[in-house]
Amino acid sequence: MYLRELQKPITELHGIGKSTFTAYAALGITTWSDLLLHFPRAYEDRTAVRPLSSGYGGEPVNTIVEVLSHSFIGSGPRRTLKVTVADESATAALVCFGRNFLQDMLRVGRRFYLYGTFSLKYHELQTSAFEVEPWLPDQPPKAFGQILPLYPLSGKLTQQRLRKDISGLLSAKIKYIENELPEELRESTGLLPKAEALENIHFPRSMKVRELARKSLAYEELLYLQLMVRRRVLRRQESVPLRQISSSKSADQLGADQLGERLGQRLRKKLPFSLTADQETVLQEIEADLMSPRPMARLVQGDVGSGKTLTAFISALSVIERGGQTAFMAPTELLARQHAENAAALLEPLGIRLAYLTGSVPKNRRGLILKALLAGDIDLIIGTHALFSKDVVFRNLRYVIVDEQHRFGVLQRIALSNKGDLPDLLLMTATPIPRTLALTVFGDLDVSSIRTMPPGRLPVKTHLAAEKSRDRVYAAVRVEFERGHQAYFVYPRIEDTGKSELRDAESMYRYLSETVYPGIPAGLIHSRIAEDDKLSIMENFRQGKLSYLVSTSVVEVGVDVPNAACMVIEHAERFGLSALHQLRGRVGRGSVQSYAFLIYSDELSPEGKERLMVMRESHDGFVIAEKDLRIRGPGEIAGTRQSGFLKLTAADIILDHELLLQARQDADRILASDPGLLHPVNQVFPGGAQPRPHLDDDRTEG
Repeated sequence: MYLRELQKPITELHGIGKSTFTAYAALGITTWSDLLLHFPRAYEDRTAVRPLSSGYGGEPVNTIVEVLSHSFIGSGPRRTLKVTVADESATAALVCFGRNFLQDMLRVGRRFYLYGTFSLKYHELQTSAFEVEPWLPDQPPKAFGQILPLYPLSGKLTQQRLRKDISGLLSAKIKYIENELPEELRESTGLLPKAEALENIHFPRSMKVRELARKSLAYEELLYLQLMVRRRVLRRQESVPLRQISSSKSADQLGADQLGERLGQRLRKKLPFSLTADQETVLQEIEADLMSPRPMARLVQGDVGSGKTLTAFISALSVIERGGQTAFMAPTELLARQHAENAAALLEPLGIRLAYLTGSVPKNRRGLILKALLAGDIDLIIGTHALFSKDVVFRNLRYVIVDEQHRFGVLQRIALSNKGDLPDLLLMTATPIPRTLALTVFGDLDVSSIRTMPPGRLPVKTHLAAEKSRDRVYAAVRVEFERGHQAYFVYPRIEDTGKSELRDAESMYRYLSETVYPGIPAGLIHSRIAEDDKLSIMENFRQGKLSYLVSTSVVEVGVDVPNAACMVIEHAERFGLSALHQLRGRVGRGSVQSYAFLIYSDELSPEGKERLMVMRESHDGFVIAEKDLRIRGPGEIAGTRQSGFLKLTAADIILDHELLLQARQDADRILASDPGLLHPVNQVFPGGAQPRPHLDDDRTEG
């Protein structure tokens, strides 16, 4: 963003000692440019006079007062100075905790500029958080009559120190700050030059100009971000040769009955229901991609139970008809086995040759599967990470489907895709992605959405329960047991470590089975249980041999049990919104009314309360995703908080949605007009841009 002059270490500023450097480093500030990018978190507007009387309404006071008297609260060494002041509107008290030295400065009869927030205490207007500055009739004030920035602090840093360092740096080095945006683009968008924008985001002339400065810097950040995303799309398209779309199967291989009617149509006729409008739309989008000479890269998002898997199966049939093989990868053996069983019921009657491959498949059977796969005798293989093992070789892999894509890294998906000749890639997620993130994190993918649920599904009734109401929740679940239904009990940890009061799955399994529901068959499942045992327990639960499961969030991605009607989540405030929504989606899969009980702790934070209220009020995963984005921020939602991705300084992808769309359009126009810009972004504009968002490495996904 700046020339080499501003990449100097912060220690080269005057007065930066060891402790100050440590405090700056804790804020991520190690260079001059880092300091200029440390933007204020808020501002104190001291340009408008607000008399003492405005303090009664809780507004900040910004006025000139006269000192009337001194007194002390308490006695001895801990006594506290109290200064009574007044202006034309009211009288108030300044309580000087730890600042008794102000007795010499705030002398009776003198006038001072005063800024502070007051409240009514002990029948008088009072404050202990205030700033004062002597009023001199022939001199302008130093910290009044202007808008002062308030910065995030660390260690011994003060607001005064940051203002001084940033102001001095701007004054001395502003000539080195260049405009990196083309002048025509900057003027057409009505944005400020870079130097002016930086001056006014730190020390604005007015709040209106400050917002224009922020918008100018935010647009530049978002444009860099979109240039990186869109450039990646174009580079992928340019680097991939066009392919031939043709069938490699003969009439004998397809079978006479299949030639007269496509496999997808035959499957639809066998279904006891019709596809939703969204499923039909997504299938059309996928089919268009599959017939394109360029490989597909599409993300399908939709709530749990919206029919993504069936949509993927149907889309795979057209690839299989043309002689291609399909690989379907799931994150767990539980989920992979469920997909394989569903595929067997739906697709084997059509003549589709299926295989199931995970790490637990015996060696002799695995060898037979690999041999058949290489010979082309398997049309669709469903499995886990085992699919991208080196010894897994396809004859003609044309289609890769990845379920719950956020649980796989980019390199893992690439490893599987590299086993074919430019195969089409379909990613699926049951965690809907907010539109702003879809334009950034997944901006190089085409995104399809399945919002409508299959008919006949009843919304899960969600109840919030305090810890003291736990017994009432247990009683409600018992009623469901008596009706022949099943339940899940979910806890945030596996066992009691003795370091917190959180309930754990193992202890609560013993408590529920011995004390609350004795004689009612139950199962315990978590990540430390052997895979074979886990599969056996889940199968018993699915068959109705177990009335309830006690688990951790491992069941967030689990099997489909239509008879499960209750989801109890303890310490629900400890789970993110997406996890809560996924867990709730484990019930309500059948035609019976289902319930989710979110039990929260007594010490509930405002953010935790907000999350639980969202869950109670909404069942729409897309609405919940937007709320989650506002509560947790983009780095948390995208799983990129630790990597530095989306570490935007001026832009807010939630508030600046329209600006993001504008930046996306401008990025497309810039790249279309000059293909030579398909190089690192720091060659796009003069000035050696070094944008903070990281989009050209494997840290952006997975």
